[in-house]
Amino acid sequence: MPKAKSVAEYIAAASPEARPMLRQIRAAVRAAAPRAEEGMGYGMPYYNYLGRLVYFAAFRSHVSLFGSIRVVQAQAATLKKYRTSKATLQFPLGTRVPVTVVKKVVKAQVRANEAAKAAKAAKAAKPTKAARR
Repeated sequence: MPKAKSVAEYIAAASPEARPMLRQIRAAVRAAAPRAEEGMGYGMPYYNYLGRLVYFAAFRSHVSLFGSIRVVQAQAATLKKYRTSKATLQFPLGTRVPVTVVKKVVKAQVRANEAAKAAKAAKAAKPTKAARR
């Protein structure tokens, strides 16, 4: 697949079997994280909100959603019937994308990113020993 400059371009260049699946994933991510910014990285579409949320990509026989290891492992019970690796979900071409699962993974990553930002802000607001003297 030629290197795409936008998510729309990436989807248009994908195989006819992958295109509808990629569109479903894109719509699910946008619905789950409406404030996320869309971009291209590592030759794949990604979404960013207070840090990376997910990437997705089309391959010869499947479409993958790439999340964080922590989030994917935390969703292990929900993901039992899907092919997974440490931080990846694979959906065979021609199958239905489990939109609710995609949204669940994205929302969990949004919460993780928000918690990390809040923790960082709390740490920055905490006075140092020198400042307390």
